[in-house]
Order: sequence, then C-alpha cells, then structure tokens
Amino acid sequence: MQTDENRFKHWMQEQRTPPPLGSWIMSASPIIAEAMGHAGYDWMLVDMEHSPIGISQATAILQALSGTPTEVVLRVPWNDPVMVKRVMDAGARSIMFPFIQSLDEARAAVAATRYPPQGTRGVAGMHRASRFGTMPDYLTRANDQVAVILQLETPEAVALLPEIAALDGVDAVFIGPGDLSGGMGLLGQIGHADVQVALRGAAAAARKAGIACGIVGADAATVRSYIEMGFSYVAIASDLALLMGAAKASAAAVRGQAAPQAAGSAY
Repeated sequence: MQTDENRFKHWMQEQRTPPPLGSWIMSASPIIAEAMGHAGYDWMLVDMEHSPIGISQATAILQALSGTPTEVVLRVPWNDPVMVKRVMDAGARSIMFPFIQSLDEARAAVAATRYPPQGTRGVAGMHRASRFGTMPDYLTRANDQVAVILQLETPEAVALLPEIAALDGVDAVFIGPGDLSGGMGLLGQIGHADVQVALRGAAAAARKAGIACGIVGADAATVRSYIEMGFSYVAIASDLALLMGAAKASAAAVRGQAAPQAAGSAY
C-alpha cells in the first residue's frame, strides 16, 4: 500500500543496490495497472506522453496502483505547469518531465511541483492528494514529498547533466535511449556502439555528479546491461509490450513457429 513517505524519492537519494526495477503503464487500463502493481516491480510509470492516458484515466490508474506495493511515477506529456498541477492534485508525487533541453526548462519543471514560496504550484483545498481535505498538514508537507525526474533525450541535453544535477529540487535524471539514438543520427539503433558509449558516459557523468540516473530497456538482457553500466534505477518494457510479447510467443508456440519480433520500441 502507498504510504505518506515517498519511497521513490528515498530510493533516488539512497541509490540502493540492486537498483529499483520498474515498468511502463501505457494501456490506459486501471485493471492492468493494478495487476502490474502486484507483479513484483518496485515502481510503475504512468505514461501520459506516449499513450492515450488522459487526466481522468491517470486518476483511475493512480487509484488502482495505490492498493499495490509499488511506488508510482507519472510522466506528464510536456513541461506544462497546468498539467503538473492537475496530476499532482490527482495524487501523483513523483513526476517525470520529458525532453528537458535547458537549465531554464529544468528550473521551470521544479517550480511547477512546489507550492509558494519555493515554486508556483496552484493551491486548492479539495483534491485527492490531500485525501479530499482531510490531511491538515498537506500544504506544509507536500513540497518535501515531491520527486522530480528530468528526461535528457538528446546529446545536447546529456551534456548539461552535471549542471542540471546541481539544481535544487532535481531528484533524478532519466536517459531516453530511443530519442538519444535519433538525436545522434542513429534512429532506433539503440544497440549501436556509439549509442552504447553515450549511454555509458551518461551513467558515469551522473555518478560523478552524485545524482540518480535511470533508463528503460526492451528486455531483461538489455536492462541487465544497463545495470552493469551503472544506472541507478531501471525499467523493463511496458504493460503493452509484455502483453504483446507473451501473446505472440503463445501463438507462435502453438503453431510451432518462432515468435515474430516487434517493430520499433517495446516501451
């Protein structure tokens, strides 16, 4: 069950071994999300960037996951303070921001998650995050329970990692391997030697800066290689990718065929 303490934030500070393991929720289904929450992962990411999930569906998924052992991260579709306000009022407290490209964008992301005077989050007295107004100390404690994760998805953004890591309020960074490969002119070639060197360099830069650095991989072997590179939290695939993988393998097994490989990203 979700507790008042943000365990994900604590894990980012602790950078524990083995790294916390997560997966993506992309199906927009609360029942699938709830099942995934009981599957043994440490954290689940509710993805509003690359899925049909809207604010009402995100709220329902947060409700479903709140009864499971997993911690929840929510990726907003963009660095938009209005969307951040809405998902935080709905109960999200670990927020991932996609495609951060500058220090100003990083500062704006942090500010959107904090009540004044530390930030610009709008104040409401009645929402799910405050248990509908029944937590008398919510406003005084909310800022301390927020975790901000900034995605660095281009070579230019990765180069800014040390400066971004030094900003107050940034709890972790996350490397997007698919977009990074595209920014390097190697779209979809995550396994290319040059991309692998860039990923290893990002993990090393994060260790030097003392900040948690995460990544997602399509399969167990890839995720294990990321752990060996030194990434401090990792995710494997998504609910849809895992479902499709099992579905294709089952159909192929009955027919005595090899399971076909999916085109494109598995997450």
